[in-house]
Amino acid sequence: MGGLLSELGKKLAERWLSLLVLPGALYLAVAATATVLGHTHPFDLPRLTGQITAWANHAAAGTVGGQVVVLAAVLAGAAAAGLAAQTLGSLTERLGLAADWPTWTPPFRHLAAWRTARRRHRWRTAARTWHDHRERAALARTRGQRTDPAARHAAHQAMIRIALEEPQRPTWSGDRINAAVTRLERDLHLDLLALWPHLWLTLPEETRTEITTARQNLTRATTLTAWALLYLPLTVWWWPAALITAILALTGRARTHNATDTYALLLEATTRLHARHLAHHLGLTPTDLTDPTTPAGALTPETGDTLTRHLTPSPAPPPPATG
Repeated sequence: MGGLLSELGKKLAERWLSLLVLPGALYLAVAATATVLGHTHPFDLPRLTGQITAWANHAAAGTVGGQVVVLAAVLAGAAAAGLAAQTLGSLTERLGLAADWPTWTPPFRHLAAWRTARRRHRWRTAARTWHDHRERAALARTRGQRTDPAARHAAHQAMIRIALEEPQRPTWSGDRINAAVTRLERDLHLDLLALWPHLWLTLPEETRTEITTARQNLTRATTLTAWALLYLPLTVWWWPAALITAILALTGRARTHNATDTYALLLEATTRLHARHLAHHLGLTPTDLTDPTTPAGALTPETGDTLTRHLTPSPAPPPPATG
């Protein structure tokens, strides 16, 4: 038991150091550089080293107690900056996925509604173009001809750059997650929100590890964007901080897109692969006669509809009549 607790404490310390202290210490270093150099001496290295030397030669820094206090202050400040980034990252993720945007306060809700409508209009225009190319290609095949696929592929790329399905949210990342939900509902009549908690409990450990890792990557990506927001105020004192902010913002955006795409892909693929086993586990599908542990046949929309109804909680009863 002691060895387990020791190993757990070691892992927690490593995560605390890597996720909070190290990024926070870097932030404090950049903040100190910004206050020392300012706009007038943005790259004056001798000025910076001179100030660091002056701090090191301070009387308080020459004592053991003073050094302990400085070290504790740096660690506390770094951890505080890391916690601020984590908190801001959670808010950034909520805004990026925008799953609950209809419940936002009016100014933000109206902006989200406007952006969603704008994205939907652009997507419909691009989707019509793509479907026109598909119909022309199908018509050409009936005549024994073949059209150049380049234009059709370009139209498809233009459409999916906006969203894979008709936009329902104000952001690409939000619509990417929603696309998995939409496809499962359309193809298999599965309600992912009702299905997922039950499906998760039956998944193999390797699959759950893959999904958990993808979800953690999404959290890290949005936290990186949050660091960009924290570096932004430093531009008031030191203009090169704007370059750091831009690099972090662009990198965070790219990583968020990639992580969201991977996570949504895993959600959809896992559901398509394992939903029939869940239905079989619940006794909703026939058994393969050659293997009693295996469901017979593929998951059909009818079975998906039955599975969704079976896993959806019943609504609350109406309140009693008054008067």
